[in-house]
Amino acid sequence: MTTVQKTINRKFQGVVESNKNDKTIVVKVESVKKHPKYQKRYVQSRRYKVHDEKNQYRPGDKVTFVECRPLSRDKRWRVINKD
Repeated sequence: MTTVQKTINRKFQGVVESNKNDKTIVVKVESVKKHPKYQKRYVQSRRYKVHDEKNQYRPGDKVTFVECRPLSRDKRWRVINKD
């Protein structure tokens, strides 16, 4: 009896901040959170290093990226398309 383990691939959308590295872009993802006690909404941002095989994305582009196997020490994401 074999068990099939379902993997959950995380998917994010963000804006390209930098493309100075070869085959790597830095994407900024912003999310709106709500403070548990005071109920105030605030914006939290995080930067991800994303694999860009053809060096085709420029700063300001909106991109969608998904989780993948580790490609380097920091890169665990790859671009799937431009929004």
